[in-house]
Amino acid sequence: MEQQVLELLAATLESAADTRTNAERHLEQLYTNDAFPISLISIASHTSIDLIHCRPLRQAALLSLKTFVLRTWSASIDEFQGVVTINDATKDQVRHSLLALATSGDQERKIVSASSYVVSKIASVDFPDQWPSLLPTLLHLITQSHEGQLHGVLVVLGNLVEDGFDEEQFGKSAIELVRCIYNIATDERKKLNSRALAVSIFRACFDTMELMYQTDKASVKQFMQEASDAWTPFFINVLKLPLPPIPTEVQEDETESGPWRGIVALKTQVVKALDKIHRTFPHLLSQHTLQLFSTIWESLQAHVRPYLALYVDDNRQGRLEDADRLPYTLDFLVIEELDYIQTLVGSITVKRELEAQIAPEKLSNGTFDGTWVAQIMTILVGFSQITQEDEGLWDFDVNVFLSEETSETANYSPRNACSCLAQKLCKYPVLDSLLAHTKAIYEDASSSPRMREAAIFVLKQILDELDSCSKDVDPDVARAYLHYIGLAIHESDDFLRARGYILVSRLTTLPSTGLLDLVPDYARQTLASIDQDSSDVVKVSCIRAMQEYLKTLPASSAREFQVQTVAAISNFISAQDLSDLKESEDLLDTLVETLRDAIMADPSLCLEHPALDVLFTMASYGASSFQTTMLVNEAFDSITSSMAAKGPDTYAQLCAKVLPTLTGALDVGDMTSENALSDMAVSLLSSLAEHGPRPLPQNFVAAVMPKLYRLLFSSNEPILNQSATVTIKHIVSHDADQVFSWQDPATGKGGLEIVLLIIDRLLGPDVDDASAAEVGGLTVELVEKAGAERLGPYLMQLLRIVAVRLSTAEHASFIQNLVLVFARLALTNAKEVLDFLAQVQVEGGAGGTGLEVVLRKWLENSVHFSGYDAIRQNVMALTNIYKLHDERLASIQVQGDLMVDTSTRIKTRSQSKRTPDRYSIIPVPLKLTKVLISELANPISPSTPGLQQNQFNDHSEDEDDEWEDEPGIVDLSNPTTTAELMAVIDESRYNVRQLDDETQTYLVEFFKQASTEADFGDLYQGLTDEEREKLHQMEKTSNQ
Repeated sequence: MEQQVLELLAATLESAADTRTNAERHLEQLYTNDAFPISLISIASHTSIDLIHCRPLRQAALLSLKTFVLRTWSASIDEFQGVVTINDATKDQVRHSLLALATSGDQERKIVSASSYVVSKIASVDFPDQWPSLLPTLLHLITQSHEGQLHGVLVVLGNLVEDGFDEEQFGKSAIELVRCIYNIATDERKKLNSRALAVSIFRACFDTMELMYQTDKASVKQFMQEASDAWTPFFINVLKLPLPPIPTEVQEDETESGPWRGIVALKTQVVKALDKIHRTFPHLLSQHTLQLFSTIWESLQAHVRPYLALYVDDNRQGRLEDADRLPYTLDFLVIEELDYIQTLVGSITVKRELEAQIAPEKLSNGTFDGTWVAQIMTILVGFSQITQEDEGLWDFDVNVFLSEETSETANYSPRNACSCLAQKLCKYPVLDSLLAHTKAIYEDASSSPRMREAAIFVLKQILDELDSCSKDVDPDVARAYLHYIGLAIHESDDFLRARGYILVSRLTTLPSTGLLDLVPDYARQTLASIDQDSSDVVKVSCIRAMQEYLKTLPASSAREFQVQTVAAISNFISAQDLSDLKESEDLLDTLVETLRDAIMADPSLCLEHPALDVLFTMASYGASSFQTTMLVNEAFDSITSSMAAKGPDTYAQLCAKVLPTLTGALDVGDMTSENALSDMAVSLLSSLAEHGPRPLPQNFVAAVMPKLYRLLFSSNEPILNQSATVTIKHIVSHDADQVFSWQDPATGKGGLEIVLLIIDRLLGPDVDDASAAEVGGLTVELVEKAGAERLGPYLMQLLRIVAVRLSTAEHASFIQNLVLVFARLALTNAKEVLDFLAQVQVEGGAGGTGLEVVLRKWLENSVHFSGYDAIRQNVMALTNIYKLHDERLASIQVQGDLMVDTSTRIKTRSQSKRTPDRYSIIPVPLKLTKVLISELANPISPSTPGLQQNQFNDHSEDEDDEWEDEPGIVDLSNPTTTAELMAVIDESRYNVRQLDDETQTYLVEFFKQASTEADFGDLYQGLTDEEREKLHQMEKTSNQ
């Protein structure tokens, strides 16, 4: 067996796809053989097998074992595929053999990591019932194992703490577990990486402790306080440790577990642990807050020089983690320290101390020189300098530069962390202190361009924060900064020059600076640089800067720059490589945003120059980008609505200009099979039709309908079909007469027949829910505009098809769209709608009469409807149906209230599939009443949905007093966060489906009237306590 498995594993590493696929299939066929997992572990345990075969067969064996365990081990694993293939005796052998491998002291860390992961997956379902010896074994090994073996034990234990334990299991072993890892972390004889792993495990414990805190606050609080008191002195001592000498790159590569990597990894884990404690149980560290702040402060100051030496003066690689996922490069440590400082600044203790140090009586000469504010500005400027790695990337690809500028990057760096901290400190006199430091930098002839750029980069972050908080900037300070920014604009360094243009646009356009009179001159200078500067980084910075100017200038002045801005963007695009431009999403977004702002200065002028042509050019390049598409759509929507408001003649001129381009794009998209281009063109046509006058310009239908008809009969793309359907709906709504009088020259069919054919196709079984999502709206418009007389026998056939399609619909938005067909008709003809549906017979599993099918779908999905108009129409239609008191409704049974599972255990996906939610069964009149009650707004509700501060961390008042009352950062990776959010959110209190006042008034009056009717008492008995209370509160409020 082992030799057979070995050969199959070797085949899975072959380059030929067929060979790999066949080998993987044969491995799956061995799942039922009890010897299979044992053979995999045996292969993974042979340390020399990779050398013999010159392939990573050990890793391949563990990968295959992982897949085997996930698919076949237990039904409690999410990836389980239905059949447990090995017996209990084999499972027991696998457990012990695999644990032995993971803790064997194997020198190959990838083997330890892979095997420990499989151990944790097995433990997540087998511990403690089927594997009671696991944790005692690990805790024993921690105290007895040698250094190599200890590493494996810690990796396994870390995976168990993160994924393998529930609260009950963890609670039984928490004291001993924390004690053991504390002994490892504080033992200076152990390797630094092992100590860092121990700290990482301690940090992971807080996720589980946070869950336990919800049910046993006193015990958890006592335990965590004792643990914190023991660990905090150790943490402080580690933070005070000096960094060893910086190794050369050769030394660093040769000594992976050397002192530099080890101390950086340990310090990083300590800061992460402290930050975790502060975010989950802030009261634990209250008495140490000032000491921790001082220690981190000193550490940051000490790390500036080595950071600059490694990443600014040299080009060392950063953002590196080892095989155990422990960060070991200095940039990671600096990020954690900057973020932790930001957390500590929220402490009232720290805030009081900082304010005391800058009190007027303590300032020398009335300035902030030498104070902590000046020191922190120096630190921020130091860490904000552009690294050599970033400079190379930005110079090579301007799109990467822009992604950093717009904060649309996942690359969180010390520069980004400095930005966040600078904004956090804006309540202090940071502008004055930064000005003094900036002055010193710019007057020092030896200062580097990177440092000069960093100074005004930090200034930009501060100005953004002050502006968002509506705080003024002293005009004298602003003019002093303007001098240095002016110097930056004329520097030879590209990035410094680019930063200067960005800053001057931000500073001069702030109203409080008193520099608005300079905006036109700087705008002209910026436009000139777009054409004349040799650097693309500077060009795109200037294009971005123009957004500030165009938004600030009065309309009369902005028009002056419209033509120039459009021309500058057009010239820039023409100079770019088209293939590169298609991949440059951030660049395209910047160009579109600036072009949009230029056009909106006076949209009517774009008919006289090629602004719209430039917009469509960029749209074609960015058609495959969601963000670019959205920006183009928003820009065109604004342009169209603005020009439509000027009257039919202006709108007709717009159509004459853009329709040839848009319909041509549809032809190109069809010929080249570029669905994204067609999506974009149809979406723009939809905006054009939506804002059109009544009636539409002559020949609008003839220009557009043939293209849309062809698309809807040839495309299966959901977005394209939705946009095309909505476009036709707008056309029918705005000018039905033009549609009905039009005849397609290619087929000879009239407009009404064409629309009916489109609806018939979209409602057919071959079109999925997503593609047909908007057909209901089109159907309603056609029925209302054409009327029963024009539609004749097609009307009943059309409604029958809608009812049948509704029976199979699954997507919420599609269900809403189809239900609203009947809801709109029920607004005026509720009885006729019910009579018609009672005559329709729907075949299939969910079949019955149309009345049964439609009302079930309608009532069971009403609470998910969205949109003010849709909710209003739905409410009014349901009340009309209720008022009929139709006896047929009482015999129809529908889904009632959810039958809540009293278990507190969190369900996995596989468990949810095996035990789906259950609902009560109730008659339609009761369900209809419940739905209408659910649409009643609560009499008392917060003005804006959100979480109150004291709901998230339930600590005592004296504990909460340590922290400012401002929102913290929610750690969504924390398993507790989701549980807490779900626990505190009351759907009725934080309901984003709030109705408008008119609908609320209508509902109140309806229930007042309904409550006087005899049969309402029977319905009232079927309501829940919450629903009854809602009606009582409504009555009280309405009588006040």
